[in-house]
Amino acid sequence: MEMSDIADILSNASFWVAVLRIATPLIFGTLGVLLCERAGVLNLGIEGIMVAGAFAGWLAVYAGAPLWIGVAVAALTGAVFGLLHAFLTVGLALSQHVSGLGITLLATALSYYGYRVSFPKVNTPPTVTPFAPMEWLHVPVLDAQTPLTLFALLLVPVLAYILYRTPLGLALRMVGENPQAAEGQGVSVAATRSGAIVAGSALMGVAGSFLTLSAFNAFFFNMVNGRGWICVALVVFASWRPGKALLGALLFAFFDALQLRLQQSGDAVLPYQLYLMLPYVLSIVALVLVARRASYPQALMKPYRKGER
Repeated sequence: MEMSDIADILSNASFWVAVLRIATPLIFGTLGVLLCERAGVLNLGIEGIMVAGAFAGWLAVYAGAPLWIGVAVAALTGAVFGLLHAFLTVGLALSQHVSGLGITLLATALSYYGYRVSFPKVNTPPTVTPFAPMEWLHVPVLDAQTPLTLFALLLVPVLAYILYRTPLGLALRMVGENPQAAEGQGVSVAATRSGAIVAGSALMGVAGSFLTLSAFNAFFFNMVNGRGWICVALVVFASWRPGKALLGALLFAFFDALQLRLQQSGDAVLPYQLYLMLPYVLSIVALVLVARRASYPQALMKPYRKGER
């Protein structure tokens, strides 16, 4: 593989279309994790919530619901699991790690069980008609994407505005930095943290729905394929800031799309496993370089009970 071949890949518009498509579920998921962690709660349930959102949204559309209703169903499914996580970690002050991993296992198992019950004799996953590209937009690269990608991109500045320009965002950041001070200002730490977890988990559900209603047109096992864990790492890379979260998602998607193109090149001489490793290795390097200077929420993963000092 010569440098000219890589230059040809980078100069092809279809490559950048693939980058943005791969990045979309990561943007939703990373913003969801960011909301939870800004409020002081780690949500390792994202992997399972994405699976549940992918299945619930797809099943709703398969049953005859419009695509946007399917997205709403996926968001509601994520919110329900988020409510469970909030009850366990905020209400009962249980381990955030154990609760999150338990929710991942529960949500994944329920989704797979639901699929088997709904389609007991089907070998090939049934399909739905997914979102169509926004050809009417007439913006290079973006006009080849679906509305969910545009939604994800618009969500970044909206979330940044809420976090840094509104009283709600200030309250959310306070409970993630100093819940005692937030309580002293009359902010309900439990309600704020629970709301952030539910909202963040809803975004994780939407991230899953992108896979079944936009990137693909069917639900199949292992389709999330570790994207949830990537989102958790990207939040650290982003130093808990929405703008940098977008950058991190695009960076990982760039590496992932590049390794796919390198595998497809006829003169590739390296084992394909090395190409599969490329986005993860480069992302780990970037994460290590950035994480050393990251300023994390001071109350992250620290349970809080009202009145405690």
